[in-house]
Amino acid sequence: MSFDDGALFSCECSPPWLVARFPATQRIVSWSLNRPGFAGADTVAWLQVRNADLPVTVDPLRLLETRLAERGLAGAVGLMTARDVRYHHVETSSDGDLRVTAMVTLGLSNGVTTEALAGNAPVANGSAIGTINLLVAISAPLDDGALLETIAIAATARTAALLADDGRIVATGTDCIAVACPRGSAGADFAGLHTPVGRLVAETVYRATRTARSVWEASVTLDASP
Repeated sequence: MSFDDGALFSCECSPPWLVARFPATQRIVSWSLNRPGFAGADTVAWLQVRNADLPVTVDPLRLLETRLAERGLAGAVGLMTARDVRYHHVETSSDGDLRVTAMVTLGLSNGVTTEALAGNAPVANGSAIGTINLLVAISAPLDDGALLETIAIAATARTAALLADDGRIVATGTDCIAVACPRGSAGADFAGLHTPVGRLVAETVYRATRTARSVWEASVTLDASP
């Protein structure tokens, strides 16, 4: 377990697990399967799964909760991915005392295109492997509204990284974003792109996602080679 270049959490990668641990309980907002909405936790855990792990007869939430409990992670905010968790990408940015760390795992094989969003093409049916799971950690406390605003900023930056250099995918059908900040009674009220928090979140998420996309695209090209 180690902290990468001033990251706000430590990272433990031991497939099928990728675990981010904070030094103290954080306020976390996400739409994770097991702890959606606002939660207090000091751990966010990725579980790597295969299609064989999730036949139609298996409840994904029950599977996740069972695996988390078996690993001693029952209180964690849990994420699931088919992406090899060894391919996780961490970026940290700072502005004075403010720091932001982003960690992402990325696969795009069930990606949703710009044409699909416009209603001019079918949306991927979700049967293919691929998702984007993103954790964003901020060193300063935020109030509820600012935490929610930060999710929007992170999603915008993620999508910008996917569309760069003639990309057409804007997201996948199973993405999840979790945003974490310390608990505190004087949290910032706003986190838009004109604030230091918003700018730093956008910059950090963009870099992490762009790197993850490049690595995934290279792996797809290699897999397709004769």
